[in-house]
Amino acid sequence: MDGPVVQAQGVGLTFQTADGPVHALKDVDLSIRRGDFVSFIGPSGCGKTTFLRCIAGLETPTAGRLTVNGMTPDAARRARAYGYVFQAAGLYPWRTMSGNIALPLEIMGFTRADRAARVARVLDLVDLAGFGGKYPWQLSGGMQQRASIARALSFDADILLMDEPFGALDEIVRDRLNEALLALWDKTGKTIGFVTHSIPEAVYLSTRIVVMSPRPGRIADIIDSPLPRHRPLEIRDTPAFIEIAQRVREGLRAGHSYD
Repeated sequence: MDGPVVQAQGVGLTFQTADGPVHALKDVDLSIRRGDFVSFIGPSGCGKTTFLRCIAGLETPTAGRLTVNGMTPDAARRARAYGYVFQAAGLYPWRTMSGNIALPLEIMGFTRADRAARVARVLDLVDLAGFGGKYPWQLSGGMQQRASIARALSFDADILLMDEPFGALDEIVRDRLNEALLALWDKTGKTIGFVTHSIPEAVYLSTRIVVMSPRPGRIADIIDSPLPRHRPLEIRDTPAFIEIAQRVREGLRAGHSYD
């Protein structure tokens, strides 16, 4: 398919509340190319998650134009264009890992044989082969989040939207999952939109970093990463990595000048 996977032109979103309007997004212009790994970073309340939810058709912009695969976000949602990974794994405790991963496939009407094949494939993709019969309470937080990613991948959508999926995990587990996510991205070729509060995480994972300002959320900077596609964790100590991280910090500071 030609053209950008996600195209935003002048996108704005204002929520009407009892205390008056809340301007969550304003004048957001962004193109996301096929196969990009795009991270959104900014202070709390800057509209990162709101914009991701707009892409997913979970929120509706009140200004501008937003398309996903050339369609409205709602049409793209109905076409199963994306998988969504939330901050919490959101696994049902009475279902096994396989049962949790298979749930969207059941809802979509896949056959039992097709469900089993897809669950086995994505468990292997996230390095959880052999754990399909376990329940969430039997696994670590990191393993649960990997199962959540597997669930989002189960119906093979081209786009993976991730809202701070590793934010609640300790640094060691987070590093390991960052490495695993890069390997998964490289293996599948998915287009990934990733929300984070962590500068090192954004720089390590991304081909492009979108720095957002405080509310109303605007784009303060878009950084195209010069880092190679294959990135060991040690790359975080290199001058190139540190230079990008510094530009992100400067973008975050500059964004506050809108206040």
